[in-house]
Amino acid sequence: MSLFGLKFGKKKLKEEERQLQANNRDFNLQFEYANNTIKTSKYNFFTFLPLNLFEQFQRIANAYFLFLLILQLIPQISSLAWFTTVVPLVLVLAVSGVKDAIDDFNRHKSDKHVNNRPVQVLINGMLKDEKWMNVQVGDIIKLENNNFVTADLLLLSSSEPHSLTYIETAELDGETNLKVKQALTVTSELGEDLQKLTEFNGEVKCEAPNNKLDKFTGTLTLQGEKYALDNEKMLLRGCTIRNTEWCFGLVIYAGPDTKLMQNSGKTTFKRTSIDRLMNVLVLVIFAFLALMCLILAIGNGIWEYDKGYYFQVYLPWAEGVNSASYSGFLMFWSYVIILNTVVPISLYVSVEIIRLGNSFYIDWDRKMYYPLNDTPAQARTTTLNEELGQIKYIFSDKTGTLTQNIMCFNKCSINGKSYGDVYDMSGQRVEINENTEKVDFSYNQLADPKFAFYDHSLVEAVKLSDVPTHRFFRLLSLCHTVMPEEKKEGNLVYQAQSPDEGALVTAARNFGFVFRARTPETITIVEMGETKIYKLLAILDFNNVRKRMSVIVRSPEGDLTLYCKGADTILYELLNSSCESLKEETTEHLNEFAGEGLRTLVVAYKNLDEDYFQDWIGRHHEASTALEGREDKLSELYEEIEKDLMLLGATAIEDKLQDGVPQTIETLAKANIKIWVLTGDKQETAMNIGYSCNLLNDDMEDVFVIEGSTSDDVLNELRNARKKMKPDSFLDSDEINIQFEKSSKPPKILPDEQANGVYGLVITGHSLAYALEGNLELELVRTACMCKVVICCRVTPLQKAQVVELVKKYKKAVTLAIGDGANDVSMIKTAHIGVGISGQEGMQAVLSSDFSFAQFRYLQRLLLVHGRWSYIRMCKFLKYFFYKNFAFTLVHFWYGFFSGFSAQTVYDEWFITLYNLVYTSLPVLGMSLFDQDVDDRWSMLFPQLYVPGQQNLYFNKVVFVKCMLQGIYSSLILFFIPYGAMYNTMRSDGKAIADYQSFALMAQTCLLIVVSVQIGLDTSYWTVVNQFFIWGSLSVYFAITFTMYSDGMYLIFTASFPFIGTARNTLSQPNVWLAIFLSITLCVLPVVGFRFLKAQLKPTPSDKVLLKIKEAKKRPPPPSPKRRLRRTSTRRSGYAFSHQHGFGALIMSGRNMRPKSPFATTGTFSPNSDKYKHKGL
Repeated sequence: MSLFGLKFGKKKLKEEERQLQANNRDFNLQFEYANNTIKTSKYNFFTFLPLNLFEQFQRIANAYFLFLLILQLIPQISSLAWFTTVVPLVLVLAVSGVKDAIDDFNRHKSDKHVNNRPVQVLINGMLKDEKWMNVQVGDIIKLENNNFVTADLLLLSSSEPHSLTYIETAELDGETNLKVKQALTVTSELGEDLQKLTEFNGEVKCEAPNNKLDKFTGTLTLQGEKYALDNEKMLLRGCTIRNTEWCFGLVIYAGPDTKLMQNSGKTTFKRTSIDRLMNVLVLVIFAFLALMCLILAIGNGIWEYDKGYYFQVYLPWAEGVNSASYSGFLMFWSYVIILNTVVPISLYVSVEIIRLGNSFYIDWDRKMYYPLNDTPAQARTTTLNEELGQIKYIFSDKTGTLTQNIMCFNKCSINGKSYGDVYDMSGQRVEINENTEKVDFSYNQLADPKFAFYDHSLVEAVKLSDVPTHRFFRLLSLCHTVMPEEKKEGNLVYQAQSPDEGALVTAARNFGFVFRARTPETITIVEMGETKIYKLLAILDFNNVRKRMSVIVRSPEGDLTLYCKGADTILYELLNSSCESLKEETTEHLNEFAGEGLRTLVVAYKNLDEDYFQDWIGRHHEASTALEGREDKLSELYEEIEKDLMLLGATAIEDKLQDGVPQTIETLAKANIKIWVLTGDKQETAMNIGYSCNLLNDDMEDVFVIEGSTSDDVLNELRNARKKMKPDSFLDSDEINIQFEKSSKPPKILPDEQANGVYGLVITGHSLAYALEGNLELELVRTACMCKVVICCRVTPLQKAQVVELVKKYKKAVTLAIGDGANDVSMIKTAHIGVGISGQEGMQAVLSSDFSFAQFRYLQRLLLVHGRWSYIRMCKFLKYFFYKNFAFTLVHFWYGFFSGFSAQTVYDEWFITLYNLVYTSLPVLGMSLFDQDVDDRWSMLFPQLYVPGQQNLYFNKVVFVKCMLQGIYSSLILFFIPYGAMYNTMRSDGKAIADYQSFALMAQTCLLIVVSVQIGLDTSYWTVVNQFFIWGSLSVYFAITFTMYSDGMYLIFTASFPFIGTARNTLSQPNVWLAIFLSITLCVLPVVGFRFLKAQLKPTPSDKVLLKIKEAKKRPPPPSPKRRLRRTSTRRSGYAFSHQHGFGALIMSGRNMRPKSPFATTGTFSPNSDKYKHKGL
């Protein structure tokens, strides 16, 4: 049963296999499958208060303050009023509770929005509008064009031929190119006939819910026949239906069982390393507090036994106290209450306010606002800001994060001539920018208006009917697997399996070779205004081994031609020997293109002999229908005909990076941050992007590729890489090897190892699966962490999370994961900090992230500016806070030795209550919200300033001990200087001022001025606010003191304000102010001296950079020129297309064809007509 949102009863058994029947809810309900409701919230109305309080009291300090409150309610030991603890405790719990409630309310709102989306469900022979949350396993639902997929569905039928359905998977993997799904033939016959769909009673048996986005196995049993089901027949939740009027699907997995939700990972409560350190320090402080209380309690017992016992006439023992030891026991608890301010509860209030303030800075930062889609940066959590200043490892997705997933035809080489660059009148190459004149394609009514090209000489060559140029573009318009769509005349839309193919066909279209329509047997091209229909005789399909594709076509004139495009390394082996000189020229151009990070392909053709082709096509038919060895036979035939090709040239496509990606990566690398790219893309594509965004470069000593297909292969490859990077790591004297020898268990944290140069590592998903196994993971983390860059390709969402977890497990480092799709969610949730890219690729990653923005380039500002400032501010705050509270509290300890250990407070009770809440809270908040050692510009120019945060230098256990010692030293000064100044002192008029109240006032005045001077020394960046807070707090102190110690307050509240007249009596004496000045000097002088000598004699790297900045500020540097990062490389990309193997066969079968376009056979323009002859040039 469910009570207040909590589940009781027997635990649900783990599902091994799923069994369901279509249109049979009663049958399916017996298995208790989850319905389609999703829940990401933590609380409901009834559980919020108990669960939230339970979570908050898990924080040691909150539990401690509750314990103190209980102690203060016991009269025998209470030495302070109850309100000194209860007011701050309630305030802290309320602030945290309200923040948690707002966060959870937003999650409820998001859940409600998704769960209440409408969908058409087939119920009792009729389509009814239902909410998503009411959909159940076994239901048949109807989806229409541009609908989100409701649950994980088995595709039954669709409006397209052969029940094909086009989907966009941006929410799942960040890719915007369309993918094709196809229903079983037996279910596609159902069409949209509601009667047939209602009678459909197929039974599905399939695997249990899992997070594998690219795999599905199951069977459909219908009328006694079994049909195999795979991933090609599944529509997953998170996808969007495109270019398909309608489709019907059977719900297989719903709600939390869908692959999208299975990949969302567990929502874990993230805490910063400073939070964890504070928990340890709080325990240390408790132990220190207990020790002080024990010393004072023993002192009280001895004093009462030795003196107090005989002194009871003057100082009687409390009621119920009958021995010195019992008195000491009670005094222990009294001193626990008095000295509790070593860990004041206001510490936690202030920490929450500081984090909230620094989060607002991120939200308000205009330099992280992306105007194109009106997206500001957003701090979605307010508890992790300072962790942004300590990042050591960044794990990034590729598609949609580093790249825009937009391909642009950038340059080409045709018959030995390179096109694409722009030159000025003097023949110098000009950098292309937004002001560069574009080629005018207005003469071509079928041109794509979004296509941009800048080299006018290529259009000139086309218009002059240059034969190689025409042949080049004819090849691009024929050799592909793109599907055209033309709903309005002239308005062509290409559906490409791969964005690369789309870019090449669009380029051909703009230069006058328009791919207009296709059938299984023909391709219609509008060539220079003339419509031509080519017979498509064969598609020699692409695969990962061939790295090329070819088509064989017959022109309207009857010529037989094979057109081929592919990786240069492959195609160069297949060229005719007569192409040698052209090959050399093309190779030069390819090297240039590759040097700019462009993706290159080589294109070639071959005229075929009719008799030979007829013989070949006959053998091809036999091979394609063979039952055994079909793939091998076809491959041999393809090899046979793709020989003696004639080279035409090469294409260069830019996989558009997001703006500023190379510069951002270069800056982050200078900040000693290591970047790992985890992508589902294949190795070739991932490495291309690695080079184009400056992750990989030719200056590296080596880039290791780990692609072993067995566990032993992977181990050997990893060890060989480590041996090259650090041969000493195999010696017995190596630090990590010594740890292994000493302990049978592997070490928990591995120290950083330095390689003997700069290296990169590329590992495939298949090899990664072996490397993540128990016995290899240590080898992987040692080898990978020595490399500057790691690229993991073909990885699953689960593997992404496992890689992050691996680094978290073995490295004492803070990790950040950044991505944009649902496949990145588990990685984002696993890392210490998760960042979502909010843009066109959906919102799954953003909803699971801690911070979000629109462009990868904003990451450097988030870390180097906001993260660094937040970390420094938090560290300064903690150092100062612990110092001022040790100085404040330990005065009580010294006073105990002079007050018979009687738990009498040094200060006035009102001062104790207001010290942390009023007198010292605002100055430290002012520093913690506004302080900056250097401004944002210098933070970005000197990324080295980020390094101390990674090493946790500004606040750690050693720094804490220093604060503690400084606090102890200050407390000694603050007690003994006023004590000595007051001892047996007379006023100038001969009256005594050596009383307790005058001493208390002098001690607290000294304390407040000393801590105010100290915060002045700690402040690097002065603002009006800082000045106002510091001087204002001192003014408020004196105003309150004179008011509370006045005659009027004493007459109104006699019991509450006993210090009548003390302020005007004491603070009017010059010797009191001299003593205060002496206290300040003795407290501050050692700090100033130590800081000065340390900066001079032993400066930190950060001090050196700050000195450089100081010098640079005297002579401001000229603004750095905006440069486009280029790399020089001899490495070229291969055939980096991402379309599915076997798509050519689908086209030839005609299963994906629509009815023929009525516009496909009409010529519409001619660039050679008189009307256009002089345009565009």
